[in-house]
Amino acid sequence: MGLYLCIFDTSGDEVEGVEVGSYADFNFFRDAVVATVENGAAGTVCPTLYNHADNDGEWTSDESKRLLKELGEIAAAMSNYPPVELNADWKKQVAKTFGLNPKTLGECFFDVDGEPLIERIRQLAQLSVDSGQPILFQ
Repeated sequence: MGLYLCIFDTSGDEVEGVEVGSYADFNFFRDAVVATVENGAAGTVCPTLYNHADNDGEWTSDESKRLLKELGEIAAAMSNYPPVELNADWKKQVAKTFGLNPKTLGECFFDVDGEPLIERIRQLAQLSVDSGQPILFQ
């Protein structure tokens, strides 16, 4: 089962979405955040990202403001770590299809279209802040 993060406008039309991959992929990302940004203490630096259940609910517009800050810290920290082996067959296929060759840990995380995951979630968070609409987990 995959995780889809999305925003709808007030009329119920989808505005933007990111197909993250599986729930396991999202948890692998969060585990990497704990290991690198939070020095093993889950939720201490990035509570908005880490303390949210990955399979239900939403990030409100206010939470998205905090998420933007956290994503900046995550991007900066992960740029200082070497890449890891891609942990899923779909990631290996996407990397091959789009010619992705991660040079840092942060570059090892991308969506199903090969777009950088941190940046895509950052774009969603900014849209959430700008529109006042929540990011939904589906």
